[in-house]
Amino acid sequence: MNQTLALKNIPALITLWVLLLTFQNRLFSGDTVTLYDSHGFEYDSGYDPRYLLTGQMDWAGQGTGGNGLVTNYFAGRGQQAFVGYFPPTQTEETLNVWRPVNLSPQRLGFSLVKFSVTMQIVDSTNNAYDDFRWSVYNTNEHRLFTLDFDNYAGIISYGLNDTNGFISTGFTFANDGVYDLEVNMNFSSNTWSAFLNDVVIVSGKKISTSEAVELSLGDIDAVWAIRDPKKPGDNFMVFDDYTITAEAKTALPIRLETLAMLPDLGYLLRVHGEPGRSYALETSEDFRLWRSIKTNTAPIPDGTFDYLDSRATNQPIRFYRSRLLTP
Repeated sequence: MNQTLALKNIPALITLWVLLLTFQNRLFSGDTVTLYDSHGFEYDSGYDPRYLLTGQMDWAGQGTGGNGLVTNYFAGRGQQAFVGYFPPTQTEETLNVWRPVNLSPQRLGFSLVKFSVTMQIVDSTNNAYDDFRWSVYNTNEHRLFTLDFDNYAGIISYGLNDTNGFISTGFTFANDGVYDLEVNMNFSSNTWSAFLNDVVIVSGKKISTSEAVELSLGDIDAVWAIRDPKKPGDNFMVFDDYTITAEAKTALPIRLETLAMLPDLGYLLRVHGEPGRSYALETSEDFRLWRSIKTNTAPIPDGTFDYLDSRATNQPIRFYRSRLLTP
């Protein structure tokens, strides 16, 4: 069953609860964060809306489809970049737009690389619907993995560099909604996870399924995938705050997810970690004294496990956190 993600500007109590848990987990990290790339696409940073995005500030492209800059699609946030809308001048199936990163994380002492971006997919008006993607490539131009946003069905899928094609995440999105996307990549363990509006949509997948493919980061592409090259949609993807950071952390950040409060049964939680690593799930009534209620090794293949806290039905206040036990 698909789950529709809430839009960024719609408040939800349960979302705030999960964000609190996520922030609590991140407090344990003392690792230095190195900023590798960050773009807000503003005019005073060198971005001119009169021209294509490709060719500005070292942005490159493959394909002749529309790309460029727009203003105030995200209210009060100046300029944004986009791909799509204008049809290619040739019969092409894809347009890729990227800025080279050329990072070999482990050679530089980094394990964790995080990509974040704010995005919106604007619907077609000509009854032709395409896909928009974020695709990660290594320094040898081999595609490692992709997140796909299907503008016809609203389905979010992922694809690895194997022969299995695209697989649904079980989540959907809304056209014209603004979303924060975050992708965490652990190059030391060859795993990645993705979050949309801080909701886990992909957990513990392989960056590369082939040992012959180098684990490095060449670029992260905004992609317009045209379903019918003879009739492209006038849909497009707007994006802003395109950021890549690197850290020396050796594990993906832990995420806790609220699944349900079950009457007479308890509170159902989900821990998202990395396959093969051990985690403790802890609870507290005051944020000072924490007690372990579950330890578990995150299973293969996705590093995700659930826990039903049956004692929660008798507790007026109960907080949760999860921490890594194995380095």
